[in-house]
Amino acid sequence: MTDILRGGPTGRALTTRSRSAYSAWFHEIDRSLVAITLILIAFGLFAVAAASPASALRYSGTNVTFPPMYFFWRQAVWVAISVPVMIAVSMAPPRLVSRIALPALPVCILLVGLAAVVGGEGTNGAARWIPLGFFSFQPSELLKPVFIVSTAWMLSLRADAPYLPMFSVTGAITALTAALLMLQPDFGQTFLLCSIWLVMVILAGIPFRAIAALIAAGFGGIVAAYFFYGTAQRRIDAFLFPSSDDTESTRFQIERAMETLTGGGLLGTGPTQGQAKFRLPEAHTDYIFAVVGEEFGLVACAVIAALFVALIIRSAVRLFDETDAFRLLAGAGITVQIGLQALISMMVNTGLAPAKGMTLPFISYGGSSMGAMAITTGLLLAFTRRNPYLAQSPYGSRWNGR
Repeated sequence: MTDILRGGPTGRALTTRSRSAYSAWFHEIDRSLVAITLILIAFGLFAVAAASPASALRYSGTNVTFPPMYFFWRQAVWVAISVPVMIAVSMAPPRLVSRIALPALPVCILLVGLAAVVGGEGTNGAARWIPLGFFSFQPSELLKPVFIVSTAWMLSLRADAPYLPMFSVTGAITALTAALLMLQPDFGQTFLLCSIWLVMVILAGIPFRAIAALIAAGFGGIVAAYFFYGTAQRRIDAFLFPSSDDTESTRFQIERAMETLTGGGLLGTGPTQGQAKFRLPEAHTDYIFAVVGEEFGLVACAVIAALFVALIIRSAVRLFDETDAFRLLAGAGITVQIGLQALISMMVNTGLAPAKGMTLPFISYGGSSMGAMAITTGLLLAFTRRNPYLAQSPYGSRWNGR
């Protein structure tokens, strides 16, 4: 202990070891993924700054008045917290991540159920948030990375023990989670979670007949949601059979989103110059992609879409030759989550899908969303870490998968 305090031999050894760990992380991390993520986060800050005045005006009332940049400054705080969290998570050994995620999964599922029962009521009567004083926490955001890592670990056990019933176990967990999400109701997150699980079990080697049965069951679930869940029925009806009778209908939201998205043309009206955004509900969250289109132009929207495509392709390239089942499944699941969530959000904003209350990763406002995306991306960076000095070694895959 004395040597450590005085910087003696033991202290120098620990310092050297710490530096070696940081050096290894710096060389193993995929810097292209880091760069893409940081660029998307930067785009998000500009987008929230553009949307903040409209949302501040919309949410101001007789009892409270929000400053025009209220949501931007809060988002800046969340980003300042989230980026270091992302870096810290990316340093974690993948096996340690699984040991944390497994006990966290039942806690997250319980919190999702709690939100459905006692959560604060949000848009369209959905109870998805648990009030925590000065902010609200959305458990389903944290559930997604925990669910993916836990499911990947369980499915990876079949690599050494194919007789284990992990398809059934993970399917039961997915069904329970989906049921709790539908109680909120949150059809968008339910669809996203089930899609992620389907991709992961396909990669894990589920038989083709089972895949066909699951796809059929998925379509059956959508039909059942239409007939038994009012929110899903209203949104699908508004999308398929538009009506202008109700100015607060989901069709109204889609029309205002399209008006805002195309209002700036190719290059946009310029920062703070957009006017259509003031008629757009949830401009800072669900429909922020439309605000980007108005103030920064359709070119900026195309750049954001291209960045998400680049993130997916880069992740796939890093995982292509992965031999460790756990890292492959977890990395693939996270990639699907980010890509599919971004696709759904952009489709809603462009009128190609019914409104679902789905945020755009890294871009939309929200502490729960930004914090969860920081953890999710940190995990993706951890699972795609590679030792460049072992890349050509016949033992490279073995040691990279440790």
